[in-house]
Amino acid sequence: MELIVPTKKQTHEGFCSFHSTLTSKRFSGPPNNRRSKSSSSVKVLVRQNKIFAISRSKTLCRLSSVDKRPHVVETFEEFESNNYLRRLVRNGELEECFKHLESMVYGGDIPDIIPCTSLIRGFCRTGQTKKATRVLEILEDSGAIPDVITYNVLISGYCKSGEIDNALKVLDRMSVAPDVVTYNTILRTLCDGGKLKQAMHVLDCMLQRECYPDVITYTILIEATCKESGVGQAMKLLDEMRSKGCVPDVVTYNVLINGICKEGRLNEAIKFLNSMPSYGCQPNVITHNIVLRSMCSTGRWMDAEKLLADMVRKGCSPSVVTFNILINFLCRKGLLGRAIDLLEKMPKYGCTPNSLSYNPLLHAFCKEKKMDRAIEYLEVMVSRGCYPDIVTYNTLLTALCKDGKVDVAVEILNQLCNKGCSPVLITYNTVIDGLSKVGKTELAIELLNEMREKGLQPDIITYSSLVAGLSREGKVDEAIKFFHDLEGLDVRLNAITYNAIMLGLCKARQTDRAIDFLAYMISKGCKPTESTYTILIEGIAYEGLAEAALELLNELCSRGVVKKSSAEQVVVKM
Repeated sequence: MELIVPTKKQTHEGFCSFHSTLTSKRFSGPPNNRRSKSSSSVKVLVRQNKIFAISRSKTLCRLSSVDKRPHVVETFEEFESNNYLRRLVRNGELEECFKHLESMVYGGDIPDIIPCTSLIRGFCRTGQTKKATRVLEILEDSGAIPDVITYNVLISGYCKSGEIDNALKVLDRMSVAPDVVTYNTILRTLCDGGKLKQAMHVLDCMLQRECYPDVITYTILIEATCKESGVGQAMKLLDEMRSKGCVPDVVTYNVLINGICKEGRLNEAIKFLNSMPSYGCQPNVITHNIVLRSMCSTGRWMDAEKLLADMVRKGCSPSVVTFNILINFLCRKGLLGRAIDLLEKMPKYGCTPNSLSYNPLLHAFCKEKKMDRAIEYLEVMVSRGCYPDIVTYNTLLTALCKDGKVDVAVEILNQLCNKGCSPVLITYNTVIDGLSKVGKTELAIELLNEMREKGLQPDIITYSSLVAGLSREGKVDEAIKFFHDLEGLDVRLNAITYNAIMLGLCKARQTDRAIDFLAYMISKGCKPTESTYTILIEGIAYEGLAEAALELLNELCSRGVVKKSSAEQVVVKM
């Protein structure tokens, strides 16, 4: 028996009575899985051009949809359960949604694949790929038929979490035919992982299943081939692509031009760029940026200027990236005046300079020890609404510390959080090292405690700076304490750190402890350097044992451990 409801009396989304009407109730909580007694009353729900029979009875007669295609009958309980499932997944209540799905299937309901697909996506985004797979298994066991999108979401989740083998297992067990998106997802992951051979095998399987590659498929493979086998092999894929009626787009050509540039064949890349219109494809700003970057890296500034003029003439507007490439090149060459001119011209082309536009300038000013100009441009940058990033500040702090202006560096560091720019490990290491070198280890230790409070873990650079600074200040025991903290990091210490402790011990006239420390250094597998021995010799002489020190120096020179020129410098100091 088939029930057809006249569409004239239907609303866009609502109930139409058939024979008798049941009072509808808005469902707000999880449905009861127990079935109520059979009722002869039937209510029909029209939703999104589909007709559903909603009955208190599990057994319903078959219905047709408005578009005459048959659909699976959804009982009233299933309708309520699926509504609740949608609500949970929409609210991000993944675990509660999972429990409800299990309960639904246990009670004999068939879940809707759309919220289940969203649940799979949610678990994949949170790294719970096993739970996502379990959702698919429950869905399959329930009698529901997952579509290709459901499988694609799970495959994408596995690929993003680096579980390509599991993604391939899902591909093999798919109950529906994979589409080009399925294969592109897997091919991208394999190619990004340097598994081109395996990717080509997947391509063969794709063709065997009569799923035909699109421009994205070929572009993925061409890019991987450029990296692994060179542009020559990639060109063969381009020919194959064209022969199969798949037209390359600008992204495909950009990949090839990038490969040509990386192989150092810039002239060929320029010819390729100029020939693109003959293939029905106009170069875009990314195409030009690839070639510009290659020109700048090889010092061909005149060609870069010409290319910039050509792209503007042809109606291809330069981007912020275009200008940043050129500014970076000019700053590296010390042509700061021309770099500033280019920076000032950016608004004329509709481009607003960002931190990457200003950073090369600041770095160049710092390199030339023009700190006043660097700070001036930092202020210009902020006044124009461009807020410095942590790279900007790290550049400035490094230059200030090298210039001995550690107090200014500390002041800037303290202001960072107020400017919405959180310091990172390298930021603290820069200032701690600067303070340690000018004898301000107490303040450096305060910064160490501050960075720990912010959840940043000190590394070998942090501790090495403090060890060297404390040793220079004669605070050897405190330096040794930090040295042992450094050993706790489970990193291989170098001779510089050991030498710093030995220098401190020798300055404190504790040469015997320095000799013991040398033995400890060797026992840890760290080979002493020439500096290690000269520190000890100077320490022995400092304690009034000049003859013994000279005798040891001569012995080490004869063994070739200490160079003659170094020995002469030690003798002068003695």
